[in-house]
Amino acid sequence: MNALAPSFSPLRCYWLEAKFELLRLLRTPSFVLPTLMFPPLFYVLFGVVLAGSRSGGDMGRYLLATYGVFGIMGAALFGFGVTIALERERGFLTLKRALPMPPGAYLLAKMAMAMVFAALISLILAMLAVTLAKVSLQPAQWALLFVINILGVLPFCALGLFIGTLVSGSAAPAVVNILYLPMAFLSGLWLPLQILPAIFAKLAPVWPAYHLGQVALKVVDRDAGGSLMLHLAVLGVVTVAFFVLARARLARAG
Repeated sequence: MNALAPSFSPLRCYWLEAKFELLRLLRTPSFVLPTLMFPPLFYVLFGVVLAGSRSGGDMGRYLLATYGVFGIMGAALFGFGVTIALERERGFLTLKRALPMPPGAYLLAKMAMAMVFAALISLILAMLAVTLAKVSLQPAQWALLFVINILGVLPFCALGLFIGTLVSGSAAPAVVNILYLPMAFLSGLWLPLQILPAIFAKLAPVWPAYHLGQVALKVVDRDAGGSLMLHLAVLGVVTVAFFVLARARLARAG
């Protein structure tokens, strides 16, 4: 009997959990359509139609970086905040704890899902930037933007995870939107902070989205000139802090 039983493979467990999490969300139009369509639509509107050729391509490069950040934020915040709130409310997390699966497979699957959507958003924006906005970057710049978007989901996954432990499934979409949209605007992701009132630029550093946006803007030489290490440090602190807070809440929830 033992010889015929399939051997246990932790890696296969991680793979299957990530695979089915991705398939589940791909079959959820209310998640897929806004996540993949809103950043490209906004980019076409502001980076192509409204900017035209007057900015000499500067606006197209700026918004390529910032709308990439805007897009991956949505994938992470909604992918974690809303789904975890719903699954916690329905008792799905309790079921997951009872299953013989490796520790962390559940959260790693959601992180992988967010990274896949971040990759898709990055590729769509890159195609629009090249074909419509006539943006020209070096291969290393394209690669760096892609990597920043993929890894940039981590602080927002942690923030989304914390939100998912706080609110109910029905309240989670509203809470995420209340945080997501103002933070994107106030961080200079929709429009450059230079064309907004000065108070916005002074307050922008309180938002993690601002720091990730500045990291991406450094790649296209459109950042505000701050320290790269400071931006990365803030993002690292946000990631660790919200993950620890969320883990503590989940542990108390039993």
